[in-house]
Amino acid sequence: MDLLALADFNLVARHGGFGKAARAAGRPKATLSRRVAELEANLDLRLFERGARTLKLTEEGRALFERTGALLTELDETAKAIASGGHIPRGRLRISAPLLFSQTALGKLAAGFVLKYPEVQLEITTEDRAVDMIEEAYDLVIRVNPEPDETLVGRVFLHDRLVVVASPDLSRPVGREPVPAVTRGSMARAESWEVATPGGKLRLAAKPVLSLSSFMMVRDAVRAGAGAARLPLSLASSDLAAGTLVSWGEVEGFRTALWVLYPTRRLLSARVSAFLDYLKAAFPQGTPEELAAHIE
Repeated sequence: MDLLALADFNLVARHGGFGKAARAAGRPKATLSRRVAELEANLDLRLFERGARTLKLTEEGRALFERTGALLTELDETAKAIASGGHIPRGRLRISAPLLFSQTALGKLAAGFVLKYPEVQLEITTEDRAVDMIEEAYDLVIRVNPEPDETLVGRVFLHDRLVVVASPDLSRPVGREPVPAVTRGSMARAESWEVATPGGKLRLAAKPVLSLSSFMMVRDAVRAGAGAARLPLSLASSDLAAGTLVSWGEVEGFRTALWVLYPTRRLLSARVSAFLDYLKAAFPQGTPEELAAHIE
């Protein structure tokens, strides 16, 4: 099989069209079209469905793209590593990261990384959805409590836990009296929070009065006295220390772990290894307090 034609096919598949691929690579559109057509003829397969304005992978084309994309990336990175001596981080590094970690810490971390490694072009996309690393060409993804995936490997670099917090002006409920609650995500009619306190376990009846889409918004609403909320300890630490928020206890049985993941079949390039080491140095113990130190 012609590896150059296969690389051109992957380029077109990744960008979703001959025109976009040509602009991204600085290659003639006609050349890419011809080479993909030659690959289809050699394989005796139609890899793309060509419409007047659309280009879609066929089932066979998608299978070929999924199976060869990582291998071609690995070959390319291996060649670059050998040519450069393999130890200097350089080139583009694409990372997908969750919203809260991005908002609270990743800006400073990213700035420090590119200052340390000026030959790396770091590109970070913030999203909480599960991305397809191969198809979307990510080198690393950071996720909270990810589902098991045998195609990915990685490591935990941070742990966090939830605490119930409120403004000092909001009285802790007595007995079964419900507390006004600020929640993240869709609003439920009622909730029950089990928390651990110095005096033992406590069950709080929570009546949602406000639903917000991010923990940062929830924290601000609790600061303003709208109600109590469950927040990551790292996000609430500075307010708890300053007394602008008080803790009603730690949420029972809830722990979060932040993972950094990468494809199992991909060799670790110098820039990926450098970022993994950078995260380890930033959070040597992986505690909520270490993350809190990055949050203003």
